[in-house]
Amino acid sequence: MQTKRQYEVVFIVDPTADDEVSKLTESFSQIITDQGGVVTKAEPMGKRQLAYEINHHKDGTFVLLEIEGSGGEIAELERRMRVNDRILRYLTVRVDEDRRRAEKLKDRRARKAAKRPERGGQSGGSSRRGPSMEFAEASSE
Repeated sequence: MQTKRQYEVVFIVDPTADDEVSKLTESFSQIITDQGGVVTKAEPMGKRQLAYEINHHKDGTFVLLEIEGSGGEIAELERRMRVNDRILRYLTVRVDEDRRRAEKLKDRRARKAAKRPERGGQSGGSSRRGPSMEFAEASSE
């Protein structure tokens, strides 16, 4: 059995096809579920201006899909996006390793913070004094 991996897919839809965005999102979600994956989040991010012109379009409607699957459904999804004329661009990123790494760092920071003693006021004596402060105090005595 293959492990489930997490992916983020962002695609840009032709701005003249505003009414088709929800239909495209539903059809792509159906492709993923038919192939055995799970769509955890489907978020239309709205119409935005593009950094450069793509197929004579200066703006597009962005959609984010978060998917859990084995990888085969991603290949099918990308194939369908490639042949669809309404999709200007798409990008698929595998994010499970990055999220796992971020969780480890977060846990490590939490453990370090728990081990570290609480810092109160100046009740530590000369813990934060430099050599010049110690010299000044010694010479004044």
